[in-house]
Amino acid sequence: MIRYFQHRFALSEKGAKDLMRGIAYTTLFNLALMLPPTYLFLFLTEYLDKSRTPHSPAFYLLLAMAVMAVMFVVSRWQYDSTYTTVYDESAHRRISVAEKLRRLPLAFFGERNLSDLTSTVMEDCTHLEHTFSHAVPQLFASALSMSLVAVGLFAYDWRLAIAVFWVVPAAVGTLILARHKINRAFARLYTVKRGVTEQIQEGLECIQEIKSYCGEEDYNRRFDRRLTHLEQELFSNDLWGGVFVNLSAALLKLGIPTVILVGAWLLERGELSAFVYMAFLLITAMVYYPIQEVCNNIAVLTFLDVRINRMKEIEAMPTQEGRTEVVLKNYNIEFRNVSFAYEEGKQVLHNVSFIARQGEVTALVGASGGGKTTTAKLAARFWDADSGEILLGGEPLSSIDSEYLLHHYAVVFQDVLLFNASIADNIRIGKRDATDEEVRRVARLAQCEEFINRMPQGYDTLIGENGETLSGGERQRISIARALLKDAPIILLDEATASLDAENETRIQAALSELVRQKTVIIIAHRMRTVRHADKIVVFSGGTVKEQGTPEALMAQGGEFAKMVLLQQEGVENRHSDVGI
Repeated sequence: MIRYFQHRFALSEKGAKDLMRGIAYTTLFNLALMLPPTYLFLFLTEYLDKSRTPHSPAFYLLLAMAVMAVMFVVSRWQYDSTYTTVYDESAHRRISVAEKLRRLPLAFFGERNLSDLTSTVMEDCTHLEHTFSHAVPQLFASALSMSLVAVGLFAYDWRLAIAVFWVVPAAVGTLILARHKINRAFARLYTVKRGVTEQIQEGLECIQEIKSYCGEEDYNRRFDRRLTHLEQELFSNDLWGGVFVNLSAALLKLGIPTVILVGAWLLERGELSAFVYMAFLLITAMVYYPIQEVCNNIAVLTFLDVRINRMKEIEAMPTQEGRTEVVLKNYNIEFRNVSFAYEEGKQVLHNVSFIARQGEVTALVGASGGGKTTTAKLAARFWDADSGEILLGGEPLSSIDSEYLLHHYAVVFQDVLLFNASIADNIRIGKRDATDEEVRRVARLAQCEEFINRMPQGYDTLIGENGETLSGGERQRISIARALLKDAPIILLDEATASLDAENETRIQAALSELVRQKTVIIIAHRMRTVRHADKIVVFSGGTVKEQGTPEALMAQGGEFAKMVLLQQEGVENRHSDVGI
């Protein structure tokens, strides 16, 4: 049973045990609701039956106090087992999802919609928390408690028991028949709602482009259509849910008049005593409460599978495993016949082979879409290769734990990400315990001090979300300072100086040349002057390595690299001629 709950509801072993405990205590609570009518039945039976000697008032007072005490204790147990433990499991679920995401390949987050992930971590976990505290234990407990009560009532009088319980299968059957339609309505609602969230995120991220190209009207028109569609789906969802929930509730209400009519008929025929008739009326008033609670939460129960399936989808994603204790001979990175595809049938790399040696700068060049950035990400194990092998210091990269591996890497990509914190804190990400002097040193090397000194609070100036108060070049220089501060033995630079002018690029290149000694450096660049001092050039085209060697040797060959250099030189000369005109 524990394994069933674990698999069915994506619970931990402790969470499954807590769910079983919650079902047990909720069943006791439902049965405890029968104590007041039972108490009243006993009291009236003794005081209205002249042939029996009633107990003293003190006895019934003590009995009433005992009933209340039992109900209080059971209610407290039920609360702790269905609310407190559910919150503990919810915390475990959130941590488990976060840990799973932490173990996924880093490149996964570049292709997955972040609003979708945020919805899973926050919204789905919150709804599951509510469902498992208000509906799931009650569902199982209602079935158990109703079965026990039904057995007792059928044993006492089967005719009145049928009058009490005939409405239960009718009400539950109505909801079961409606479940498929409600599920489809929720699936549509979820898709539309996610689309609205994605468009909001798109608008916030692309607001500059939208305004620059006067796209506000078109964006608002598309957004209005999405909101209208969302309103329609919300209405449809609430309508169908409300119709079937209220229909089941109405069917349950028919149980009381049924008991009244059947009981009155049996009482008139002398086949039923007034006391038993009264007892059944009292029990009927209480017996539907657990079922009604389940019906009220049928919507969240219906949506349960969709949310659990999303949790299972994340749990099923393959993580990157590996050793954390690895002895590396050196920091050479070797690609051996590596092939890779992000999606089946869309090959990005084909049999790529080259060595980036420690103490050398290896430049990856070529046309856009040739596979340079993908190669750099594979070198840091953002993804694992489909075939072939990538070695670091003679050790297969796939055998090394990805988090341990990244301790040896400093990465600067063209798309810089900064935090809404001070400049110093953003640089200090490269080394958490760095002193102020260390931060200032790398800032000077990365040519950051010029603009930092203009800031109102200097290094303590807050730069806004993703460095919104800085220019592209200033953001990139902070990213370079962060990498310099980490001082890792392997450095990956993907168009790291693309947003810099020629003067600053020359200065930073000089700083980098001092700090990359005895390190393994892989640099991606489109401007040939950026890689003119590289020790090795690897030319990519169409996902394959066309040629590799020193800049001088490749220029002498007159191949792809030589053509790229000549084309850029001609472009520069043409621009200079235009300026002269």
